[in-house]
Amino acid sequence: MKCVKNRIAAMLLILLALYGGYQLGQARAEWEYRDAVIPEGVDTDTGQTLEKAEYLKTFIQQNYLFDTTEEEMNEGMLKGLFLSLEDPYSQYMNADEFTALMEDNAGSFGGIGITVSPGEEDNLITVVAPIRDTPGERAGIQPGDKIIKIEGTEYTGDQMDAAVKEMRGEAGTNVNITIRRLSPERPPEEFDLEITREIINIISAQGEMLNDTIGYLAISSFDENTDRYFSNALKEIKEQGAQGIVLDLRNNPGGLLDSVLAIADDLLPEGPVVITRTKNGQEVVERSDRKMDAIPMTVLINKGSASASEILAGAIQDYERAPIIGETSFGKGIVQRIIPLDDGSGFKLTVSEYYTPEERKIHEIGVVPDIEVAPPEEVLSFGPEFIDTDIQLQRAMEELQKQIGE
Repeated sequence: MKCVKNRIAAMLLILLALYGGYQLGQARAEWEYRDAVIPEGVDTDTGQTLEKAEYLKTFIQQNYLFDTTEEEMNEGMLKGLFLSLEDPYSQYMNADEFTALMEDNAGSFGGIGITVSPGEEDNLITVVAPIRDTPGERAGIQPGDKIIKIEGTEYTGDQMDAAVKEMRGEAGTNVNITIRRLSPERPPEEFDLEITREIINIISAQGEMLNDTIGYLAISSFDENTDRYFSNALKEIKEQGAQGIVLDLRNNPGGLLDSVLAIADDLLPEGPVVITRTKNGQEVVERSDRKMDAIPMTVLINKGSASASEILAGAIQDYERAPIIGETSFGKGIVQRIIPLDDGSGFKLTVSEYYTPEERKIHEIGVVPDIEVAPPEEVLSFGPEFIDTDIQLQRAMEELQKQIGE
C-alpha cells in the first residue's frame, strides 16, 4: 500500500512539473545552462513518468537556491494538478482553505463580505458580487472590480486562496485593498479602500413590505439555511398583506444546488428545474414536485447574479412564471462537486454543465432579462432603502402592479 501511495504522489509531482501549474508568474530574468549534477541514488532514466518525478523532486531538494519544505512542495504539486485544468472553478484546498469554504456555505465567517473568482481572460481576482449589507458593499465594491493588491502585495487569480485568507481576519481590524475598475466609457482606474472587517453572519433571504400590497424578498446567496430563511420571509410578508413579490437576485453569486432546488419547489409548477450533463453524457433532471405558491412575482437580476441564482432565474423565465428584469447575468453554468479529504483538505471539481428546462445553455452566456433596465453608472447601491434611485426596483414594482391589478 505504501508503494502505491508513493507512486501516486510521484505521478502528481510530474504533472506539476509538466504543466508548470504552481509557477506563479515569476520573471525569467536569466537562464543558466550547464550539465546537471545528478543527485546520488537517483535513476537517470527519466523516460518513465514516475521515475522522472522522483528525479525532479530530489534534484530540486539538493540544488534549489532558496528554502522550501516538503509540505510546500506537496501542496504545490496538488494545486498544480488542478491548475493544469485551466478551470478557475476547480481547485485543491489545504485544510485552512477548505474550512473557509465550509464556513461560507454555512453562512458565517469573518471578513469584508465579497465573493470573488479568478478572471478567465486576465487571471485577475474578480469580484462576482459584494454580499448585501456587509463592509464590502458599504465601501462601494462593485461586480467586475479587480482586486490587484491586498496590504500592498500583488495577487493574481492563481493566488486567490491566499488572497481570500488575507482579506479575512478578526472583526474590527482593517485591511487595505487596491481595486482596478474597468469601464467602457473611461480609462481603467485604480484606488485603495481601507475596510474594517466584520463577522459576516449571512441572513441569506430577507423580506419586507414596499407598500400596502407589494412585498420584497431578497436572496443574497444559496447556503445551507437559505430555504428556511426564504420560507419564513415569504410567510411573513404574505401575513402583512403582500399580494405580489419582487424577488431580488441581484449580486447573488450562487451557492448550493440543493438550496436553490428547495426554493424552486416553492415558486415553480411541477416539472424540470434544471438539467445537468456530464462529459460522458450522463444526464440528471432536477424537478419541482411541491405545490407551487402562485403569488404574482417579478424577478430582478444583474451582472452579479451567478450560478444558482441563474438556475432559478432561467427556470422562472422558461415557465413564464414571472418577468425577469435588469441586466444579463454573470454566465456561470457549470457545477462543481466538493469533496473533503481525510486530512481536512479537500477539492472542488467541475463535473457537469447545467441547462434550463428548455435546454438553454447558461455558461458564458447568462440569463438575458425579459425587460432590460441598466442602472445609471453613478448609482452603486440598490434595494428598498435606495428606492428613489433604484430604477430596476421601480420597474419591477410597476410590472408587478400590472399583474396584481389584472
